[in-house]
Amino acid sequence: MRYSGLFVLLIVGVLNLAGWAYMNRPIEPRPWGEVISGFDYTPFRADQDPRTNKFASEAEIEQDMQILAGQVRQIRTYSTIDGQGEIAKIAGRYGLEVMQGSWLDGRLERNEEEIKNLIEIAATNSNIRRVLVGNETLLRADMPIQDLVEYIRRVRTGLANRGKHVEVSTPETWDVWLRYPQLGREVDFIAIHLLPYWEGQAPDKAVEYALSRYQQVKDAFPTKKVVITEIGWPSEGRTRRDAVPSPTTQAAFMRAFLNIANQRGLDYFLQEAFDQPWKRNIEGSVGAYWGIYNADRTPKFPMTGPVSDRPHWPQLAAASILLALPLMAWFLARWADLRFSGRFFFIALIQVVTSALVMVVDSGLRTYMSPGIALMWAMLLPLLLLLFMVVLVEGLELSEVIWASRRQRHFLPFRTDVERSWPKVSIHIPAYNEPPEMLKRTLDALNRLDYPNFEVLLIDNNTKDEKVWRPVEEYCRTHLDPEKFRFFHVSPLKGFKAGALNFALRNTAKDVEIVGVIDADYLVEPDWLKSLVPYFDRADIGFVQAPQDHYDWKNDTFKEFINWEYAGFFQIGMVQRNERDAIIQHGTMTLVRKAAIDHVGIWAEWCICEDAEMGLRLLAGGWHSVYTDKRYGYGLTPDSFAGYKSQRFRWAYGAVQIIKRHWRDMLPGDERKLDPMQRYHFVTGWLPWFADALGLIFAIASLVWTVGVLILPKYFELPLALFLLPVVAVFGAKLAQFLWLYKIRVACSLRQRLGAGLAGLALTYTIAKAMLFGLFTSKLPFIRTPKHEDQAAVVQAFIMAQEETLIAVLLLLAGIGMWNFQGGEDPEARLWAIVMWAQSMPYWASLILAFISTTPKSPSKTAAIPAPTSTPTDAASQGSPAQ
Repeated sequence: MRYSGLFVLLIVGVLNLAGWAYMNRPIEPRPWGEVISGFDYTPFRADQDPRTNKFASEAEIEQDMQILAGQVRQIRTYSTIDGQGEIAKIAGRYGLEVMQGSWLDGRLERNEEEIKNLIEIAATNSNIRRVLVGNETLLRADMPIQDLVEYIRRVRTGLANRGKHVEVSTPETWDVWLRYPQLGREVDFIAIHLLPYWEGQAPDKAVEYALSRYQQVKDAFPTKKVVITEIGWPSEGRTRRDAVPSPTTQAAFMRAFLNIANQRGLDYFLQEAFDQPWKRNIEGSVGAYWGIYNADRTPKFPMTGPVSDRPHWPQLAAASILLALPLMAWFLARWADLRFSGRFFFIALIQVVTSALVMVVDSGLRTYMSPGIALMWAMLLPLLLLLFMVVLVEGLELSEVIWASRRQRHFLPFRTDVERSWPKVSIHIPAYNEPPEMLKRTLDALNRLDYPNFEVLLIDNNTKDEKVWRPVEEYCRTHLDPEKFRFFHVSPLKGFKAGALNFALRNTAKDVEIVGVIDADYLVEPDWLKSLVPYFDRADIGFVQAPQDHYDWKNDTFKEFINWEYAGFFQIGMVQRNERDAIIQHGTMTLVRKAAIDHVGIWAEWCICEDAEMGLRLLAGGWHSVYTDKRYGYGLTPDSFAGYKSQRFRWAYGAVQIIKRHWRDMLPGDERKLDPMQRYHFVTGWLPWFADALGLIFAIASLVWTVGVLILPKYFELPLALFLLPVVAVFGAKLAQFLWLYKIRVACSLRQRLGAGLAGLALTYTIAKAMLFGLFTSKLPFIRTPKHEDQAAVVQAFIMAQEETLIAVLLLLAGIGMWNFQGGEDPEARLWAIVMWAQSMPYWASLILAFISTTPKSPSKTAAIPAPTSTPTDAASQGSPAQ
């Protein structure tokens, strides 16, 4: 087994390396080894921003010139103020020619300062032969063409008055020059911007496209020299139609263009020398990544040899393996009994998750963080980590169910026809405002128990209407043995269900050794006690739990679906937890040793899920549990979607109460009574519910963020695809779990599996809301699960799912808006729209299930308790029944 585990690790490690190598396979464009004609240059570092008056110092500009000297012949600047007026002088010391620029917009006083400085700088620096008046001024519509022409004429006159002959022009995109041919008469040369990324061109066609536009402008102005004052490709940012920014596409574009430009003798300036992170708030995320050098002044790619998007991928692959190894080793040690395919599946899943996490962290480290981006990462990274944990937990359960060699703790029923001493059992039934006829059926079923030594205590707590509880009291007195069946009506009684159970404990017979609890609607089978009580022969068994089941769903589609949704927990989740002696006690159909209750304390009246809380305390107190998957009792399902939701809200809210009270028991340490695997199951068992809570937060944040992206795209950017895909993956994993695990463990049809999946999905919002309420409140009123409700009208479906419907509609509209307004330009926007629609699925499921719950039912038939599904066997045939 040890060698097979090492073999699995070796295979997965090799596949992981192969995956990293494939995703980062290099390209090798034509090399470039000569001096570059020109760079566009803006001096700001990553922490500098001219809009906040954080400028580069002269020392920093000089460092840049030292880097560029020998690499380029000339540089082009964009302004004469904000610390950029000294660039020409410093560049001259390193033999660099400068095309001095100036910035013009609607601020007239600033324009005057720019023009004055431009004339002065050009007149006093011999390395300036050409100047630029404004930058894309007409493209931005900052002023009419006649005003721009006036500024050009003023600069030319001013320089002539200073005795300086300098060529003057203004830079615009190629289409602006074609739209304003009269502008060509006012300039000494045509300064053209060619940025095929903004026009959505595919990287492999971008150079050819740019040069065709260059030729188009050259043909339009045959007597003018055409200088390419901006041409380039970004290394990161959002995809724009076919234009994909990446380090490899940037390198391929630059090296291809440089070779062609050299052959044709073009005069050009590459956009740009250094990344300018401050531009992301002007041009979006892509604005920060046009540099040939990063903002820290390191080159992004070599000009010769192969180029990869992540040249450091071997280190990242090694980091992903090292990060995964501890979890892999823990898994192989704890789950050595899994078949080879199961171990391979989960080890591979661990590796995929850790590699994705490393990739996300690496992307974050390469991102220039603006406040908005930092906020996005702060919101999404915890969600991503939780989603990864949920994927691993679900994957482990899948591995255990499908590939376990054998069940370690399989408890079968004992024979009921043996002679032995039977300990006394006290069965407690808490009831509040329950229909009398239903309670009578419950008592009749208990009266048919094939067990010689038991009592039944029915505690009616706080029912106000005597017409409800008096008939039950009378029935106990006249139809049942008063020595065995006792009825109590207690009002007022605090503590809700736990209060009623504690009242029953105070009135339990002194010779009782085992306490049983059933719900008021449960019909138990006669062999319940004789089949399970013998497990208490082992002195360390604290409680024995049988599954819940239902008998009223056969002619009702809604109840059929939720019945099978319940079944998944009892036939999949509880069976797996039982393997680690970590089951959740769920109240009805439970048997508890009276001495164990005396040891750990009575039912918790502060907790809305007193049964699960008691089970945790019993396990933490050193007692052990038994779970059998044979049914011994059948109850009623909720009558409506509202009742179904209120029940699950109670369970989820109670889970948070338990975690908040018992979180110390979940921590590792020798002094804790729970063993490591019990802690694992109690933590991970509730983890998907916390994921639902974060999913709701993410959905709401997505709506807000989408509005921001559509209205203020310069300040709101789409999240990385690496953040989006796990959201969809978890959604898909939930559906796969229902289809795959149900097929293996739950004996139901495909239609019923799909219905169970719909029912589980429909509870996503309810669970999320309960978890959030539980985190931020300490006590909510006890929410009783309705059993016999009047049939809701179709219009009430909207009422029962009104909050879910609102969120679903908003997510639908947000996805449509994103697809229509930005999806045409950006495939990432389309991905975001798809994610929005995927997020809406649980909320639509709620509305669909609410409608199903209101549809007319088939003619009712007498509900019968299903026949036993397993044959009782002697405990001796089971080996050690509580091993």
